[in-house]
Amino acid sequence: MTPVTLGAACRTYLGVHLEATRIHGVYMSFSSFDNAHSTPDTATAAAGLGRRSFLGYVLAGSTLVVAADLTLARPARGAVPSGVQIPELYDLEDLQTDSAAPTSQLITVTINRDGTASFALPRSEVGQGILTSTTMILAEELDLPMNKVKVTLAPARPELLLNQLTGGSNSTFSTYTPIRVAGALARQKLLEAAAILFGTTADRLTTTGGVISDGLGNNATYGELASSAASQVVEAVEVVLRPPSDFTVIGKPKNRLDARDAVTGKKKFTTDLDVPGALPTMVCRAPEHQGTPKKLNNLARILKMDGVTHVAVVPTGVAVRARTFGQCIDAIREMDVEWNPGTVSGESDSTILAKLRGQELPMVVPNVPILAETVETNVAFAFRSSAALETYSAIADVRDDRATIWAGLKVPILAQQRVAEAVGLAQDQVKVNVITSGGSFGHKLFGDHAIEAATISKAMGKPVKLMWHRADEPRQGRLHPMATSRVRATVLNGQVLSFEQRHTSVTSDFSHGLGEMITSQADELDPLGLGGLSFAESIFTLTQELPYNFGVLTQLLNEPLEFEDKFSTGSMRNIYSPDVCTAAELTIDQIAKKVGKDPLEFRMEFLKSERVKTALRKVAKEGNWGRPMPKGTAQGIAIHKEYKGCTAVLVEIDCRPQTVNRDLGKETVTGPRVTKVVVAVDTGLVINPRGLEAQMQGGAMDGIAMTLTASCHLRDGRFLEASWDNYFYTRQWNVPKDIEVHIIKSDSDTPGGAGEAAVGSTAAAVACAYVRATGKMPAYFPINHGQISFKPKSFIPPVPPSPTNGLKLTR
Repeated sequence: MTPVTLGAACRTYLGVHLEATRIHGVYMSFSSFDNAHSTPDTATAAAGLGRRSFLGYVLAGSTLVVAADLTLARPARGAVPSGVQIPELYDLEDLQTDSAAPTSQLITVTINRDGTASFALPRSEVGQGILTSTTMILAEELDLPMNKVKVTLAPARPELLLNQLTGGSNSTFSTYTPIRVAGALARQKLLEAAAILFGTTADRLTTTGGVISDGLGNNATYGELASSAASQVVEAVEVVLRPPSDFTVIGKPKNRLDARDAVTGKKKFTTDLDVPGALPTMVCRAPEHQGTPKKLNNLARILKMDGVTHVAVVPTGVAVRARTFGQCIDAIREMDVEWNPGTVSGESDSTILAKLRGQELPMVVPNVPILAETVETNVAFAFRSSAALETYSAIADVRDDRATIWAGLKVPILAQQRVAEAVGLAQDQVKVNVITSGGSFGHKLFGDHAIEAATISKAMGKPVKLMWHRADEPRQGRLHPMATSRVRATVLNGQVLSFEQRHTSVTSDFSHGLGEMITSQADELDPLGLGGLSFAESIFTLTQELPYNFGVLTQLLNEPLEFEDKFSTGSMRNIYSPDVCTAAELTIDQIAKKVGKDPLEFRMEFLKSERVKTALRKVAKEGNWGRPMPKGTAQGIAIHKEYKGCTAVLVEIDCRPQTVNRDLGKETVTGPRVTKVVVAVDTGLVINPRGLEAQMQGGAMDGIAMTLTASCHLRDGRFLEASWDNYFYTRQWNVPKDIEVHIIKSDSDTPGGAGEAAVGSTAAAVACAYVRATGKMPAYFPINHGQISFKPKSFIPPVPPSPTNGLKLTR
């Protein structure tokens, strides 16, 4: 069937000529705009639009084509008033949305002749449910059943520039209104076409489930009207969105569209794809972190092993291609490889922590009365793996004149550029297909797996289906950096006069696209005082907000240059927030204790955000804050404000000996158990309450793991963890039996970020509960990091034997 495309116009913006007359997708624009950021034609077209109106374009063509332009939506930023933190005025959500604006008109929706709508979403589905929520948004404005809206993932499209990055809980925030405008404009043009057909006016017609009716017996489907709705000239069109009071889809709980396929094994991930000639491929990796291969001493022996077809030494290790992944594992275990030392050879947790301590920024307590008291917190956070359920996997077919990649990627354009550089091709000779991923947690912001697969494919001259072994990821994959966080507060007569936080961290790698966004928005950031900061400092400043009235309040980051490129790091789950929030909220509990106030009462007194107060009241009520608890157990409470929203979390923890020391078998971790979690979340307009609930539950599990059990141990340049059986993410036996999620009704007409909202607040609430239950302030998180309750797997060979008894282990 020939599709009807709602497409985009050409525009010159910031010196970049963008052409897209036949590109499938649509974006929109707010009618309010800054003429300094507009070309004369956009300024003229938008003149006179109402405050609630939006501007779209109907383009010339044989089929209906519409577009809209986010470059009109550039609100002016005022000066930063004293006492207001930068994220209250301009945060990471704003940065990402503004960075996407210049290419906003290059994305399209397609109406097909069978009456369905198709949309290639320029974001990545990694389990957060955006395919479902995007379908809901389009179904709402188009007035189509959800089963007639087909949302897929767009391949890498270089012309989108910074408009194809999935991260920072920004996907729904940045695409919500654009997608609505696309749907509304398409529906409007279809109504106009039906009015001509029926000999009436559009305001006399109604739409129901993709059918337009005049109430007199005349009906036409969207598919039947699609061609007649096309325009032969370019015209600007004003469109009004459906009011929230008329919503029938948005805000209603919906199951994930892919849930059944995911649990029945029908859902296709990268390694499920059947690409001709692409055989299983794995890599033998160095024992030391970021070590490199020097020489393979037994190449002939490996090539004679069962199933092995090719072996190649590449920068990251020694790759082997075989008929099965089990044969790849067998070959890796037989390899005799000489290795170059890694980037942190000889280093251990203790040496890295000592270096961090040596680089901590000083506190600068302002002048306060002599009788003021000081409250201090000084805690460290271990390295943590950002590996998801699906290991790094990619398929690559590299030829002399072209390359094709299939992988889960959150920044596919950058991956496309890096693959091209790695294999010596031009960027337009590389096609990158974005595949649904089994999780990310910041891991898939980087294209490491795609670049490695392409490098191997070129070296072997064959298509490859690369899969990292589970043991590879905590040892050579992306890590949440080790950090220290220090807080000093001065208190007098029950008032907090100053609150200083200094966060010192191993370098965070922002080469995945957020750094480029900061560069692109330099004009916006300079008035906020971020112009002279590094990428990391800018991200830190745009995300960290402590919504309390604590007098002189400062939060500063230092990432010492001596750690540059030493570790493979990434923006795992909320970037800096879990550690910063934990240290801050622990301090707030200690201040409350010093002034003789209940932790909840103290927070309510000093919070300046009514949204946060509402969420805090909700968890306190639903969680029965202050109820009598047995000795060795306690409640903890904490808040976090970020991504245009906020969360409050109440937990209950059991630190009694019979719980901490319970025996669950060999090489397991028990320790304190969180027995209850209550989350209250205000994330603005909620698209799918059921999806939001699931995100809060997942974030709570992350927060519990970060505080209690999950970390990577560095010894002599090697990370000891390998696989999930000794990287102790929250296990079934440590999951709270009671988890409640309460969604705060918001007056906002736009959604905020939700993907990571409960991580920092849960981590902090668990830490506060632990201190209240035990009376001990941990110096290191997670609290069990000082214990190694497992026997490390071998480093040579780097992977355990391939399993042969899997069926015996099923239950």
